[in-house]
Amino acid sequence: MTMSRRNRREWRIILWICLTSAVISGYFGYAVAPADQAPLWGAVQGILTSLLIATPVAFFEVRRARINSLVWMRRLPLASYFLVKVVFYCVVILVGLVLSRLLMSIGTRQFVIFDPIFRNSVLFSVGMSVVGNLIIETGRLLGFGTLKNLLLGRYARPRSEQRAFLLIDMKDSTGLAEKLGAIQFHELLNAFFRDIADAALECDAEIHKYVGDEVILTWPEGLALSGGDCLGCAFLARRNIARNAARYRDRFGAVPEFRAALHCGEIVAGEIGDVRREIAYVGDTLNVAARLLESSKTLGRDVLVSAELLEQSHLPHDLQVEPLPTLTIRGRDAPLEIAALSLRADRDQG
Repeated sequence: MTMSRRNRREWRIILWICLTSAVISGYFGYAVAPADQAPLWGAVQGILTSLLIATPVAFFEVRRARINSLVWMRRLPLASYFLVKVVFYCVVILVGLVLSRLLMSIGTRQFVIFDPIFRNSVLFSVGMSVVGNLIIETGRLLGFGTLKNLLLGRYARPRSEQRAFLLIDMKDSTGLAEKLGAIQFHELLNAFFRDIADAALECDAEIHKYVGDEVILTWPEGLALSGGDCLGCAFLARRNIARNAARYRDRFGAVPEFRAALHCGEIVAGEIGDVRREIAYVGDTLNVAARLLESSKTLGRDVLVSAELLEQSHLPHDLQVEPLPTLTIRGRDAPLEIAALSLRADRDQG
């Protein structure tokens, strides 16, 4: 069975966390090894302890959303959420430290738990867990791509880039909000965006921003166009929603639908803000994509794409293109050539 891109990405993250933790913990064990013990032995014990602690913690953090029995954690208040995580971390740390000492003592007849090194190991493990947790939660809040770019200062100065954008907007959001009420509509949006996020991860897209009932996805132009990922992403999101149709009907009495628009071109990317910083994309490309999204409603097509993007991209075999009349956009001299995308009839039936 072929592993999905999201699964591969998650397992890479888990592997990276475990390896990084092992290196740091190995050095820590080497540095604090007692005088009567070889430093290399301390390093081995540090690596073993790290793997016993970092592996379940990394799996819990990265794969938690995939474990049905842990879905309830999403609905906890922030304080309760962190309390549950603290309890889990403490249990894993204590069990990992004791188990590593037990394994390292096999054949030596020396099994000591509570000594100064154990105390230091607990403090070190807790510190590592707190730092790792902060990085993961900040990455979830900002997006891991955005966090990486902010830390590396990639956009400290504005820079020009070629990017593709996919804008997705929920249909009849006003009517759904009136029917469901504000709180339940918010829950619907959350479920809707989660299905889109799954498609985005599968298509290597960056989730740039949520704006009301709209989400903006983006790719570096080369990555988006070479495999046609950006063209297929909206349809993958639609498939995810269809798979969860029964759940939507049970909870909200309706299955959300959406319109989408795709365009590519040059934008200027850079950090903005002082009290709160974010990476902003500015330029005509996003304006054109927004205009395409507006036109999808008047043209009666769910997914519109500019000919400019279409000509540069590889069209997935399960999609078909319907050329449409050119679109006049305010501020542009030449009309924009556009087309509608849809699933081929045979795939739609299947």
